[in-house]
Amino acid sequence: METIKFSYEGKIVVITGAATGIGRATAIAFARNGAQVVIGDVSPAAEETVGLIEKAGGKAIFIKTDVTNSESVQNFISIAVKNFGRIDMAFNNAGILPPTAKFAEMEEADFDKTIAVDLKGVFLCMKYEIAAMLASGGGAIVNTASVAGVVADPGMAPYAAAKHGVVGLTKSAALDYASQNIRINAIAPGLIRTPMTERWLADPAIKSALMANSPMARPAEPEEIAYPVLFLCSPQASFMNGSVTIIDGGQTAH
Repeated sequence: METIKFSYEGKIVVITGAATGIGRATAIAFARNGAQVVIGDVSPAAEETVGLIEKAGGKAIFIKTDVTNSESVQNFISIAVKNFGRIDMAFNNAGILPPTAKFAEMEEADFDKTIAVDLKGVFLCMKYEIAAMLASGGGAIVNTASVAGVVADPGMAPYAAAKHGVVGLTKSAALDYASQNIRINAIAPGLIRTPMTERWLADPAIKSALMANSPMARPAEPEEIAYPVLFLCSPQASFMNGSVTIIDGGQTAH
């Protein structure tokens, strides 16, 4: 993939869910463009992301973080500010997929866990990120929603509910802080080749059904999502606020 250059020298970005997939690709892209990266994740695999960044000459640290826990998120942001003085950008990307099931067959525990990670997690991260950004004069936040935040698919009710909620949180917070130099946007990726979607892409029947809904007839690679995030955090996107950028290869265009 062609490298796109942004100027993030001296900037600090916090990223959740960067152990693999979109989060890892975005963390590496930020670091390649000069940003210092603070990763929050429950998975120790985030250390591998830090290693990849450092091997390439970048700077990153990992703080074990449970986005469903207020104290853990507050600690994540506090350590980032303590170490780097402020945060300039945030990418709230941590998320999970629930088991596929029809609405009435969905387990309550699966619903609760999905809402806790995919929706409450974004709320908590924004809550403490915004407070830190207000103290330092502003910033830019990007939340990972999904095409499931603008449409729905069978068997995915908790995920659709959470991601529609992320869109609502994004727009609400964007309105609250637009006058205080904080821009808040969301991305809505379609099918991306990540460890989270491996079980779908490994099943020929499921993959065939997914490709039937994809005009480009392929999943995206994580790097294809990373650079739109960098753009939304950049001065070039200075008038984008409260928006939802759909990155789905045309899936929702029809």
